Amino acid sequence: MNITVIGAGYVGLVTGACFADLGNHVTCIDVNQEKIKHLNQGIMPIYEPGLDAIVQANRDAGRLRFVTSFDDVQHEPQVIFIAVGTPSNQEGAADLQYVLEAAKNIGVYLNQYCVIVDKSTVPVGMADQVEGVIRAELKRRAKAITFDVVSNPEFLREGAAIDDFMRPDRVIIGCSSKRARNIMLDLYLPLMRNTEKLYFMNVKDAEMTKYVANAMLATRIFVYE
Repeated sequence: MNITVIGAGYVGLVTGACFADLGNHVTCIDVNQEKIKHLNQGIMPIYEPGLDAIVQANRDAGRLRFVTSFDDVQHEPQVIFIAVGTPSNQEGAADLQYVLEAAKNIGVYLNQYCVIVDKSTVPVGMADQVEGVIRAELKRRAKAITFDVVSNPEFLREGAAIDDFMRPDRVIIGCSSKRARNIMLDLYLPLMRNTEKLYFMNVKDAEMTKYVANAMLATRIFVYE
């Protein structure tokens, strides 16, 4: 499967490298030119056990590429992951400008049906905003291209991200169409020893699941301390 990952930070890099290791062709896009230069030289921007070896092996095999623009994506993606940062703003809310910018770029470059997967930590209802931005760009281009927006939150632990991705205890997928469901099922089945760990639900429920999981972890840390 041809996959594009927007964002080569912690989540995006782990996601792209692991999907490439499963045999997919993955292109990671990041606007940070220095980061992309280093990744193409085999220099990791983060430390995560085992990640450098997976990145190197899949770069050498031609399954993993790092670029700074959609212009450099060689194959039309069937799935696009949005994995950009959502840092807190001055009011403590998630800064969504990078997610919305990614959505705008998708609308500019989209040429065929695609599943847009939100991997970033975002508020409930963000998928609707992403869809709206993409549709606005497609309308501006006078293009009648269909797509689906899916919520697929990440549950990666620093220091164990590769194992968490390759041997997940759960995979949450929020989608509203059978076509998107089937594509996501094909994508994740190679990781599933037990398909009962693959949970399909509607998009908003998937977005809420990430916040509930974070709240539960915060409660555990508070009680432990």
